[in-house]
Amino acid sequence: MEKLLRWSDRIASLGGALSGVGICLGVLLVTVEIVMRTFFSKTLYITEEYTGYLMTGLTFLALGYTLREKGHIRMTFLHTVLHGKKRLLLEALCLLTGLVFTLLMTWTTSLFFWDSVAYGSRSMQISETYLAIPQFFLPLGSGIFALQFFAEFLRTLAGLFGDSGEDLPEEAVTLGR
Repeated sequence: MEKLLRWSDRIASLGGALSGVGICLGVLLVTVEIVMRTFFSKTLYITEEYTGYLMTGLTFLALGYTLREKGHIRMTFLHTVLHGKKRLLLEALCLLTGLVFTLLMTWTTSLFFWDSVAYGSRSMQISETYLAIPQFFLPLGSGIFALQFFAEFLRTLAGLFGDSGEDLPEEAVTLGR
């Protein structure tokens, strides 16, 4: 199980790193567009389209990393009221719900991606980008997110059937760490 958890964390970290690269590429693209328009009265024609693709891709790729780092918005009212095994049971239920949702999201985005592959869909913009390329990051990021939900669920089950979690500092437990 530890091997699976480490593997999942590495994949989530890779998704986070790729998101960082995507942000840098987006900033570079916009900067080049600004320089071209300001100094040469020219345009790249693809800046708006490709920064949109990058933003979508980096958002999906970063989902698993954000979950691993406990960066998603959480409603912690019940976590502050419940203690010990009850808190871990609630956490396991929430993670299981998230896992089911992300598996459905992975399936749906995979169908969306495959539809673009099957029909050879292209962008209506001047670039006529083959849409399967940017859409590939949707099921990939969703899959990484689902894998991380599964890993967090396993960690919570290990705490539920092993340690009660009472020895953790209250702040760490409240924040889900």
